[in-house]
Amino acid sequence: MDLHQIEIFCAIVRLASFSRAAEALYLTQPTVSGHMKNLEAELGVKLLDRLGKRAIATEAGQILFRHGARLLEERDRAKQEIGNLTGRISGVLTIGGSTIPGAYLLPPLIGAFKKKHPSIRIQLSIEDTAKITEAVLAGSLCIGVVGARLEEPQLEVHPFQTDELVVAVPRRHPWAGHRAVRPADLKGQPFILREQGSGTRRIMEDRLAKAGIQIADLDIAAVVGSSDAVRQAVKAGLGISILSRRALTDDIAAGRLAALRVSGVRMERPFFVILLKGRSRSPLCKAFLDLVLRKS
Repeated sequence: MDLHQIEIFCAIVRLASFSRAAEALYLTQPTVSGHMKNLEAELGVKLLDRLGKRAIATEAGQILFRHGARLLEERDRAKQEIGNLTGRISGVLTIGGSTIPGAYLLPPLIGAFKKKHPSIRIQLSIEDTAKITEAVLAGSLCIGVVGARLEEPQLEVHPFQTDELVVAVPRRHPWAGHRAVRPADLKGQPFILREQGSGTRRIMEDRLAKAGIQIADLDIAAVVGSSDAVRQAVKAGLGISILSRRALTDDIAAGRLAALRVSGVRMERPFFVILLKGRSRSPLCKAFLDLVLRKS
């Protein structure tokens, strides 16, 4: 058996999906399916049942998952012990961040860490919260930093830094000189929304719902896949939006955008460091995790 195939198989079982495992491991779905077909042919048993869009391990698959997870842990442990033997931190660190932490919080930490350990290589993936969470669950990322906490029992979760969501409007908008608006005022404005899976959208929906405003109440002008794209759309006059204040700092300072609070609505949110429970961590992963948690 090939360890790469075992890694793919374990990702499918953890995520209960071929397509989600493919996304988490940055593979195509045909590639994932091909590896599983070859693995089943080699073992002479069916490992996965497809029930609609879900993939469930068969009895044989459950046995392979149990042993396969241990094999992957032993692989990581071997790398860790070799790293300890050499007395230096080296290798590739795979980390991921949702849009705001990935763009604004992790790069300075990565720069400081790289300066201290120049021989390492770092792979930073920036996706929405849901995709980063799936990649951590699949084992393709050592550490994730996300903007919303997903209830997932396989995850170890640590609070990180905090953020504030604000209403972003163009500089010529009638609200540009205001400090705050009422929740009900949002209903009459063209609104630019983040995509499903975004931590920003998840928090925004939750907080507005508590103030009596549902997504269906808003005049949605566009649904956009990144905070930067939303910011550009607001500057172009396509509509208003609710975004992280961190993402607006330069535009607010330059007078291109204005930021307002929503009266009576708490829009602060924590970021979270997420890790796969029980996964052994290399000296490289441990060292970066220590740095991140010290900055919490």
